[in-house]
Amino acid sequence: MAHSAERKDTSYEELAEVLAQTQFELGKLKQHHDLINTLLESVNAVLWAFDWRTQKVLYVSPAYNHIFGRDSDALLESYDEWKQSIHPDDLAYAMQSFAEVIETGANEARQYRIIRGDGEVRWLSDKCFFNRDKTTGNVLTIVGIAEDITEKKEMELELIRLATTDTLTQAMNRRHFFEKAQKSLEEAIEKREPISFILIDIDNFKDINDTYGHQMGDRVLRDFSKVMRGCLRGIDSLGRVGGEEFAAVFPRCNAENAMYIANRLQYEIRKLAFVKGIDSFHVTVSQGLTQRRDDDTHIDHLFSRADKAMYAAKEKGKNQIVQH
Repeated sequence: MAHSAERKDTSYEELAEVLAQTQFELGKLKQHHDLINTLLESVNAVLWAFDWRTQKVLYVSPAYNHIFGRDSDALLESYDEWKQSIHPDDLAYAMQSFAEVIETGANEARQYRIIRGDGEVRWLSDKCFFNRDKTTGNVLTIVGIAEDITEKKEMELELIRLATTDTLTQAMNRRHFFEKAQKSLEEAIEKREPISFILIDIDNFKDINDTYGHQMGDRVLRDFSKVMRGCLRGIDSLGRVGGEEFAAVFPRCNAENAMYIANRLQYEIRKLAFVKGIDSFHVTVSQGLTQRRDDDTHIDHLFSRADKAMYAAKEKGKNQIVQH
């Protein structure tokens, strides 16, 4: 009996040691867990894991809540929560590039916008990779990291804007305009669609500078450009191609519609009024208009005809439109 009691005491002691060790290990695991969560919360990126077969989000790191401004529990409950957070203009791309991971194994160049829960739009760089079952070869999980790159993206877009935009008038600069105009022409040729080109020059602009000063001249250019942008369609392109000379391209626009736009520009520009001291004045413009012909292969062909038409408008007394 004494030996039996000793064995029981030994068993209890061993069990107590195992429990103590287990608690110690659990404590260490909790410390590691808390440390990892702290690190993940401090990183401005979301780590995530997705089960391709069940179409369920398996894991999302704590940063999701403050980057997306949404509840991670809702995302874990339904994959639709992620779809609904993507900017509508970027949804098709985000879905397509996500599916392409199955074919390529990874996608490290995905960038798209999200709409946070509070309505703020943010840019993400979302890199993802997949794991396959070694036996069947089936995709098991897709893992990724979504980093908030809003500030970086805004800087990139601003650099692009500065490189392609005329600072004074906010129209495209000459180089960018002709690059875009050439692409528009090539697309029109490929699709056999009409495209129109217009060249516009502010009449007597040198006299305005000489009489009222260059500051007033700059104001005329700014206001003139603003009026023009307001008259054009979303698919049209406007550029400042000279001192007081502007050009515009109208894709999918025939001669009749182009003339309508030119007349509207003529009307709206004549409404501009400028005041310097006790003096006030209005401006007029001369416009040269042309359309794509079957033998046109370069935008310079349209520019040349529009230039001749614009100078013809000058010779006829200015403040008018000539079509070539």
